[in-house]
Amino acid sequence: MGVFTYETEFSSAIPAPRLFKAFILDGDNLIPKIAPQAIKSTEIVEGDGGVGTIKKITFGEGSQYGYVKHKVDGIDKHNFTYSYSMIEGDALSDKIEKIAYETKLTASPDGGSIIKTTSHCHTKGGVEIKEEHVKAGKEKASGLFKLLETYLVANPNAYN
Repeated sequence: MGVFTYETEFSSAIPAPRLFKAFILDGDNLIPKIAPQAIKSTEIVEGDGGVGTIKKITFGEGSQYGYVKHKVDGIDKHNFTYSYSMIEGDALSDKIEKIAYETKLTASPDGGSIIKTTSHCHTKGGVEIKEEHVKAGKEKASGLFKLLETYLVANPNAYN
């Protein structure tokens, strides 16, 4: 098994506490509303939403994937960190065992925030992850994040 690690960083005009509430704490409800083409629904399969919870994410029509399951590995509301593992679903294919994600939001000097995500892709055997797959994933994440940010800018009283 190989582990490939890659990082993504976004900056936002939205302060970290507000962004964490919308993106992490209520993302399961908000994202299907503002981006149903990306995520159709999220449901808790097991747990109460905290550490150990397993969620099933069903992708929107037109996605090349049907669903994935995430397991919440950690959540820290005070330090704005969240970690989870993708443990099942057609996005994993027969080459990937799991993908572990760590997201941290920090305040930026301009009053906004910086979002850093580290992904650890655990592959089966000697499989290597191609750069174009990593780039495509980063572009999808960036697009989804921009939709969320646009929503928050247009709704200044939401998630305060």
